[in-house]
Amino acid sequence: MSSLFQSIPDGWQRTTLRHLGQGPKNGAWGGEAGEDEIDAVCVRVADFDWSRLTLKLDDPTTRSFKKQQFKNLQLQPGDIVIEKSGGGEKTPVGRVVSFDENVEAVTSNFVARIRPHKDVWNRFFLYLLAAHYMSGYSHQFIKQNTGIQNLDDTNLFRSDVWVPDLATQRQIADFLDRETARIDLLIEKKQRLVASLEEKREEVISNAIIKGLNPKAEMQQTGIPWLGAVPSHWTVQPIKYLVSRSLTDGPHVTPTKRDEGVPFISAESISNGKINFDKKWGHISAEDHRLYSRSYKPQRHDILVVKLGATTGRVARVETDMDFNIWVPLAAIRPKTPLLSKLIYFALQSSHIKDAYQVLWTYGTQQTLGLGTLSKIRLPIPPDSEIEEIANHIETRLPALEQVSERTLVSIDRLREYRSALITAAVTGQIDVTTYAKSDTPDRRLDAIREEMGA
Repeated sequence: MSSLFQSIPDGWQRTTLRHLGQGPKNGAWGGEAGEDEIDAVCVRVADFDWSRLTLKLDDPTTRSFKKQQFKNLQLQPGDIVIEKSGGGEKTPVGRVVSFDENVEAVTSNFVARIRPHKDVWNRFFLYLLAAHYMSGYSHQFIKQNTGIQNLDDTNLFRSDVWVPDLATQRQIADFLDRETARIDLLIEKKQRLVASLEEKREEVISNAIIKGLNPKAEMQQTGIPWLGAVPSHWTVQPIKYLVSRSLTDGPHVTPTKRDEGVPFISAESISNGKINFDKKWGHISAEDHRLYSRSYKPQRHDILVVKLGATTGRVARVETDMDFNIWVPLAAIRPKTPLLSKLIYFALQSSHIKDAYQVLWTYGTQQTLGLGTLSKIRLPIPPDSEIEEIANHIETRLPALEQVSERTLVSIDRLREYRSALITAAVTGQIDVTTYAKSDTPDRRLDAIREEMGA
């Protein structure tokens, strides 16, 4: 177990994380609101605004507690809340946020409270813990036996750290508050640009798919709320009449994940209309691939649709002949012809069909688009000659928008990397926060990304 600190700043004192505050003290779930003596907000991981190291309590969960239990667990402004159980492949357990709310609250049983000592500046401690997570240092303390990650906070908090005097802690925290706020504003600006480009992309697709390319074409009402009017010489047909086989999905079992083998993808691989194999779930064995292929084996021109989860409705088209397979969150559509494949692919990305999803999908613990529902969605079908013209029009217009969007997303990722690196460098004393913002800063490790901010 090595320390996060690579070198020790002059004047900083050695200690451990557990000597900087009380806790982590586990929370409780309590009972239904109104059942016990005190109703209070129960802070969950779902309330974490990790990107800003704070909480979002716009829609809080209220639970009920005994007076003494509430007194023992009550949060105070300046407390730090740490995730102890949960996590996931992309967001390992161990994230921290600050509690700055003026409400009666406790932590749930999956999170815990840390209360900084009086001689420790709470936001410095927050950034220090965040640096342990962002750098990946705290991930060595994650245990996973039953599918849920658990943080071994006892051993994590035995980690050696070096801290400056209280005044310097506050100076570092104030610097990071200012700098991260500037970074967050720039990220928000870039995210708005990406959203605007996505709207423009949908507009290009929707206008061509629903209205066609002839502005003088006679229109007819379809009687379908999300379609409205389409050219009168077009037909409207459900997806199930446009396919060569019934819609299907991936296996409803969890395969054994392997380091090598046949690529196995799920919902996270579908983005920007494409399959991103870099974000595959993992690999499966050739035997599992043969078994799953009895029901479905991806082929060129197939269309994959996310049918459950936060990204329900995202679409990608298979444009490879290599072997891979899909998991249950993905539905597979096999159009009768490559031309129909293009039409369905673009139609499912139009704002009109996305409106249909909103109307048709069902809700359980998460939004779900069933195979039966998806197969019944009706699409406008032009003559083949027009389908080719429409596809060419869309394929000509989209690349410029997608290139800007992709560059912006890369820029956002770099800014987030810079934010994490800046926090870690500041709380470990690797940069002098009193001179870093000046033009003669000697630290070039962070400046390359910093220049993008116009700093």
